[in-house]
Amino acid sequence: MVSAHLLWVFVGALAVVYALPGPDMALVLQTSATRGWRHGFVVAAGLATARATHVTLSALGVAALLRSAPWLYELVRIAGGLYLAYVAIQIFRSPAFGLDSPAGQSATSTLRSAYAKGILSSILNPKALLFCSVLLPQFVRPEAGPVWSQVLELGVVLVAVGVMFDLTLAGGAVRISGWLRRHPKAQTVQRWSFSAALLAFAVRLSLD
Repeated sequence: MVSAHLLWVFVGALAVVYALPGPDMALVLQTSATRGWRHGFVVAAGLATARATHVTLSALGVAALLRSAPWLYELVRIAGGLYLAYVAIQIFRSPAFGLDSPAGQSATSTLRSAYAKGILSSILNPKALLFCSVLLPQFVRPEAGPVWSQVLELGVVLVAVGVMFDLTLAGGAVRISGWLRRHPKAQTVQRWSFSAALLAFAVRLSLD
């Protein structure tokens, strides 16, 4: 079992990382502001699923495989950059507020799409997987008990802290959505800003 002291240090490290602007943050804010709380919540659920997958893959040694196989890392990295660029273009071309389901799509379909975006935007970022593989071992102490149980505990905390950050962002975005609806120019700036941010993250991911 991870000691209380190490656990608090781990939470502090996660808080710093989650507070940094990134594609996950941009996606949660954009979705929540334009489509409402439910879609923001579903995106957060998708991100949580991706982070849980990263923890599992790190524990299984997939992150080490990415480090030892540069071509595989490059493949995942480029795929992630292309997907973020695709999402950015979708946002740019969409109406300022998409609170109603697009033509031909049910509410369930749009929620599934939001969940898939949450998963793919994070799962296709190899840096997130490498981050888990580097961070988690720093807080594992073999003398404190079975390593697998410590990794499981740290993984649960990593996902839980991420969900809290994402839901806080979603709630804040929903609060300002009313003001945005009353200011058409602000809606345009908001949509273009998030599109530009995601494109910038896509370029950074593709070139780093």
